[in-house]
Amino acid sequence: MFHGSMVALVTPMHEDGSLDLPALRRLVDFHVENGTDAIVAVGTTGESPTLDMDEHCEVIRVTVEQARGRVPVIAGTGANSTTEAIELTRCAEKARADACLLVTPYYNKPTQEGLYLHHKAIAEAVPIPQILYNVPGRTACDMLPETVERLADIPNIVGIKEATGNLDRARDILRRCGDKIDLYSGDDATALDCILLGAKGDISVTANVAPKLMHEMCQLGQERREKEARAINDRLMGLHKNLFIEANPIPVKWALNEMGLIKGGIRLPLTPLSGKHHETVRQAMRAAGITF
Repeated sequence: MFHGSMVALVTPMHEDGSLDLPALRRLVDFHVENGTDAIVAVGTTGESPTLDMDEHCEVIRVTVEQARGRVPVIAGTGANSTTEAIELTRCAEKARADACLLVTPYYNKPTQEGLYLHHKAIAEAVPIPQILYNVPGRTACDMLPETVERLADIPNIVGIKEATGNLDRARDILRRCGDKIDLYSGDDATALDCILLGAKGDISVTANVAPKLMHEMCQLGQERREKEARAINDRLMGLHKNLFIEANPIPVKWALNEMGLIKGGIRLPLTPLSGKHHETVRQAMRAAGITF
């Protein structure tokens, strides 16, 4: 259903932490102009944990409105409360998002049966297409391939963002699920290898600052033009790694501020990028040909 480079979009903020919606609109246009294949609003990179319900829904609404159908919008609507996740997913459906991205419930540590019932309940409550999101390094909750296989039988569960970076895990999901759902990488450093295995694209942090190159790399990977894709990926590898030198989205918001695309606002408990890392991120940006 979706493919290519799908940016995990930051949520622009003023220095006081309030939402900067004009900057959000400019970012959407920036991605449309630079070939991004889909926009993911209010995911991890969009600071979903610190946006309240009204802000969360407003960012989704504005992103969809500004995209104007030029590029699909996938709304992050996951929560560790099933009821809250359903409410957010209904909000995204009302805003006419093209799909929703639902992270596994964090902190609660549900069983695999709990994960199955959580996602099943959301899918049955809201008919919008839904993409599972497994990122155990953040959630302390790992959705195993056998659970993904069960959920793949639910008609409006259409994909999974697998962010472990484990290619054996990706192979297992592809083997189990076949064409029932699409696999997307959620780890920029291994995304090309995942695409070459059969993933349909990458939900990407790097695409925030290098959208054109990420689009080209993903497209070449899907076309099995491996040599050309790896040449681009080599240029991007510094960003793939160093945009996580501190917790995402700290480095990527700093980089976008350096590019003049957003202001420096970020919400506690996250803090601006430490000065000792500035030059490291700058070097990665230079290697990718990013203009400051």
